[in-house]
Amino acid sequence: MRLVAIGRMKDKSERALVERYLKRLRPKLEIIELPDGRGSPDEIKRREAQAILAACPAQSHVVVLDEAGHNFSSPEFSNAVQGWLTAGHTPCFVIGGAEGLDASVIQRADASMSFGTLTWPHMLVRIMLVEQIYRAQAIAAGHPYHRSGRP
Repeated sequence: MRLVAIGRMKDKSERALVERYLKRLRPKLEIIELPDGRGSPDEIKRREAQAILAACPAQSHVVVLDEAGHNFSSPEFSNAVQGWLTAGHTPCFVIGGAEGLDASVIQRADASMSFGTLTWPHMLVRIMLVEQIYRAQAIAAGHPYHRSGRP
């Protein structure tokens, strides 16, 4: 699996949270950090889109994080990830930059997901996504990490 993200995670505590979950993931999650774009907002989105699309393997199942995306429950997300992997589609998750994702990236996407309509800092989204990927694996394995509280 792969995560393509605009921006570099510099804060040690944020990196530590991501590393905490990365160590537990099977299959592994590779993180590709791309530099923030420069120029006008349209130019930034265009340049970031070129880099994002180049970093997504051709046969991967591209999943963009977008506020208009599907708002999965954790069990639904687990089922989706397991389905993609079982079908031989390696997930490639994409987190855009501050200007958002260019239309070309959204058009390339096989799926989109959202963490709700609130605006989240990109580095926090990265932490939440990595944790949810770990949670998805725990759910699929029947591990007690995920306790929903619902019958």
